[in-house]
Amino acid sequence: MADRLRIVGVEETVVVPAVHEAYERNGSPRIPARGFGDGPVARNLLEYGERRLAHMDDQGIDVAVLSLASPGVQDLPDVEAIAVARDANDQLAEIVASRPDRFQAFAAIPVQSPAAAAAELERAVTELGFPGAMLYGRTGNRLADDPANDELYAAAEHLGVPLHFHPQMPPAPVVDAYYSGIGPIGTALAGAGIGWYYDLGVQYLRMIFNGTFDRFPDLQIIAGHWGEIVLFYLDHTGFFAEAGGLRRPLADYFRQNFWVAGSGTNSPRYLRWTAEVMGTDRMLYSTDYPFTYGFRPGGFPYVDTSGGRARAFLENAPFTEEQKADIGHRNWERLTSAARHRTAV
Repeated sequence: MADRLRIVGVEETVVVPAVHEAYERNGSPRIPARGFGDGPVARNLLEYGERRLAHMDDQGIDVAVLSLASPGVQDLPDVEAIAVARDANDQLAEIVASRPDRFQAFAAIPVQSPAAAAAELERAVTELGFPGAMLYGRTGNRLADDPANDELYAAAEHLGVPLHFHPQMPPAPVVDAYYSGIGPIGTALAGAGIGWYYDLGVQYLRMIFNGTFDRFPDLQIIAGHWGEIVLFYLDHTGFFAEAGGLRRPLADYFRQNFWVAGSGTNSPRYLRWTAEVMGTDRMLYSTDYPFTYGFRPGGFPYVDTSGGRARAFLENAPFTEEQKADIGHRNWERLTSAARHRTAV
């Protein structure tokens, strides 16, 4: 009998007390995605004990790499973000220490302050044992390709740790121009419906064309949501790439600097497309818990990871057992081996 497939989920979300209290102090929207209210999403975000472990077992997930709900600390005032990120990372480390066999964590980073961001990443990796960090695209009006982020990217490259990017709501003028005037669905479309993915996908392209990966050729980025739209237009965008003066073909940047996960949208079509474009050796697994747990919009089958669906999706994929193991856990272990080494020494 074949060994049981081991699965590590790399986009599994929490709201820790330091961040929840900061949201309250700063008058952030009191929405379930930030841990407010008494609905299942809010309750599950704030819980990282036996119920979360039970839900992981129900999904079929062995290890959850925890990260803060979007936008982390990146919408807080600069000075406060530094303190809250440090406290949040200490709290995340305590959660991991309670069950190191089941939990890992991405660091929260105060991207508002370049020197502090790099320093907190180094502390999180070398002192707390984190395998990388979660970022959230824009910081205010500053996009991911802004040279102000170079100090953080240099630190990530030096430490050998990946940066997982998660989208956030597009800027207000974009929301007003494209998603207003269509009723309540506009907010959903601007966010997790589709707007998130275009917002972050364009930032990935900006990072490439503005030379981020030429300055930091070993920087590794994890892209959720099947590559944030870009993979599905990569061939077409590549037709125009010559005008950008790239040192490498556009597709090479994705195949050498990016790793892709599905974020709980368990679509066989997207899975096959990503494998064709990226190869299974650049794919990771994620469930986007708790936002996908028990979520059945209109009966759509691809966004519910409960009842063993998360595990079944990978186990039933049209890949070899070796390829499934790569996606399930071995690619993640290979990607984060440098971080484990730095912690050990």
